[in-house]
Amino acid sequence: MEFKALQPQTIIKNLSLGYAAPSNIALVKYWGKYHKQIPANPSVSFTLKNCKTETYIEAQKLSKVSKNFDVEVYVDGQLNLDFKPKILQFLARIEPYFLFLKHYHFKIKTHNTFPHSSGIASSASGFAALASCLVKIEQDLAQQKASFNTAKASFIARLGSGSASRSISGPMMIWGKHLGLSHSSDEIAICHENIDDVFKTYQDVILLVDKGQKKVSSSIGHNLMKNHPFAQPRFEQAQSNLSSLLEVLKSGNLEKFIKITESEALTLHAMMMCSQPYFILMKPQTLSIIEHIWEFRQNTSIPVSFTLDAGANVHLLFPKSHKIKVLEFINKNLIGYCQNEQYICDQVGDGISPLS
Repeated sequence: MEFKALQPQTIIKNLSLGYAAPSNIALVKYWGKYHKQIPANPSVSFTLKNCKTETYIEAQKLSKVSKNFDVEVYVDGQLNLDFKPKILQFLARIEPYFLFLKHYHFKIKTHNTFPHSSGIASSASGFAALASCLVKIEQDLAQQKASFNTAKASFIARLGSGSASRSISGPMMIWGKHLGLSHSSDEIAICHENIDDVFKTYQDVILLVDKGQKKVSSSIGHNLMKNHPFAQPRFEQAQSNLSSLLEVLKSGNLEKFIKITESEALTLHAMMMCSQPYFILMKPQTLSIIEHIWEFRQNTSIPVSFTLDAGANVHLLFPKSHKIKVLEFINKNLIGYCQNEQYICDQVGDGISPLS
């Protein structure tokens, strides 16, 4: 797949625009990658609605082309030097796909509606928002009247964070080549629309077990799959689970949905626990919450389940029709395991949106 840089057709001295991009929660997990952010196995995710990054870019035309990228990064209104190296690395990676990056001074202002680096895929929403801003700037400079190029935004976002490719659209995204889907791709995420109505309003309550920064980053974890003794069986398992889950999503079989997605969550963390070096991102509270969920589901037959990202927080998944009873369960049995008794109510969403 090739995305050529668009030739600017106009000179705009000052640009200002913004995009909001949601996080996403993978159901079949991607863990392990190759050069240029190519996934070792395909993944499928729910796009979220409330957990998002809001990013604004102010671009000022330089008097001459800069040798390096001219950028300032502000997080929650404060100049942030810690994020700048990651942004510079991203800009260097995407430079072949844009012609204007060294022609402007960029002031990037970003804000998360949820805690950073705590297993809610803040890098996914962050790079999806930034990529969307840059694609829109390119289209404006090229005076392109076509609709927003979501495919290029997904491609560019992936070069910042693999899972960011899945945050451009919704409600369900597939990233990675899968033999059962001829249009699937390792370079962009595609929207999967063949799903039962129950999944179009699915709820995700994120139980914030630990809002601190992870001791082992996802990037390090992905790299540890290169020499992992169970890497190849895991990649094959993900392909098989995706095939099974696509049938489940179409039929609305919640019992099978729960079996596949919970197994995927536990397998992800099992890969961490038997890598070299090994590590654990779950906390004791994580396990206690899982045990309570299993007990509640058995006693009530309410199809509530969990999934985990690369962190300690628990994503509680359930149909919207059971929201009242599940929230009662959370406030009675689970809130005590959450840091400062905090959780986030979210649901399936649609992807990026422009900011005024």
